[in-house]
Amino acid sequence: MRDYHRFYASLRRIAVGDADDMKAALVGSFTDGRTTHLHEMTDAEYAAMCASLEERSGWKSELKKKRSVCLRLMQQLGVDTTDWARVNAFCSDPRIAGKVFAKFGVAELDALQVKLRAIMRKGGLGAMKAPSPGSQPRAEYMVLPIGNGGEA
Repeated sequence: MRDYHRFYASLRRIAVGDADDMKAALVGSFTDGRTTHLHEMTDAEYAAMCASLEERSGWKSELKKKRSVCLRLMQQLGVDTTDWARVNAFCSDPRIAGKVFAKFGVAELDALQVKLRAIMRKGGLGAMKAPSPGSQPRAEYMVLPIGNGGEA
């Protein structure tokens, strides 16, 4: 069983008229007129059609550029971007995005980019102000005379 999300997501980006007519025309052109139904396409035909749609819409290249920008920003923050488990753990933190990096769409990558730049502006991950020597808390003691109520 095939998931048609890839096809419909790409079709939505380029459809200018009736999407059903466009779908039938696309399927027919990639199957040499054999069918107009997605479920009757071979896996190779379906993959070629989806790749063509993604290239035509420019969505794939835009997504790739935005992922690259976010990965570069994460790297500047000290996240090891060569380890996908670390990248996913970082992104899955609810304070960052709450889901794994591969699941981000274009809009979510834009939001992540803004958040990463804000973290950088504030000093990076785990940035804490080092206390200056004069601002250390000090304990002061006062010596009180011990007596019997003021009698000598």
